[in-house]
Amino acid sequence: MTVPSIPLAGVIGAPVGHSRSPRLHGHWLKTHDLPGHYVPLEIAADVFEDALRMLPKLGFVGVNITIPYKERVIEIADLVSDRATLIGAANTIIFRADGRIHADNTDGYGFIENLRQGAPGWDAKAGPAVVLGAGGAARAVVASLLELGAPEIRLTNRTRLRADALRAEFGNRITVVEWVQAGNVLDDAALVVNSTSLGMVGKPELRVPLDGLRKGTVVTDLVYTPLQTRLLKVAAEHGCTCVDGLGMLIHQAVPGFERWFGQRPDINEATRGAIL
Repeated sequence: MTVPSIPLAGVIGAPVGHSRSPRLHGHWLKTHDLPGHYVPLEIAADVFEDALRMLPKLGFVGVNITIPYKERVIEIADLVSDRATLIGAANTIIFRADGRIHADNTDGYGFIENLRQGAPGWDAKAGPAVVLGAGGAARAVVASLLELGAPEIRLTNRTRLRADALRAEFGNRITVVEWVQAGNVLDDAALVVNSTSLGMVGKPELRVPLDGLRKGTVVTDLVYTPLQTRLLKVAAEHGCTCVDGLGMLIHQAVPGFERWFGQRPDINEATRGAIL
């Protein structure tokens, strides 16, 4: 008698204890009655590559990649999708049957789908976007907004060098703003995005002055622990349209789940409830 193998997947990060991805994928596996497991994997930087290459030998079909490895994994992967190459970061890994590591990026897809669901009628072409942060998640946000026709992206980061590097890669629709001046470029923004970890449980608060927010601006925070960050609370007080980061987590997970476990999962209120 041949017993079929049970596919394994997970999320790699450092830290990774805050991740809701195990709850999300566990919910989908149970809902769709599929065999498989999805586990958190906190892996130190000095053994990251060795651990990644060992996982398929242990029965893993793929993993998600989170902070701080999204950019580093590009250098390790044997195959890199066009999206991941453009963004310069990957969040979804597929371990192929031939042993090769395939890196993809679904963050941009998840970001846009979350905005469309949480702010119906949102249009990237409506006006300038302010993006806080210049890490792997910001790269996905910037690439997606440019692709959809955002006229200007005002990019600011605590370390200006990283913001300048993104502008050099993505072009002159990006305006780099000094971190201490970030609060001064919000008043006419159509979209404000926090792509930093500031405001996350265990991290410092986002201290950017938010007085310039105006009614009707779409504000989204990629942080989802807590679900209502200080940025979203203040934005709501200013009459902004607020989109939390949980929807991005859900939408970016869909392509990976479908690839690893063989079925496209349902997204509904029960999905959000399961991971909250």
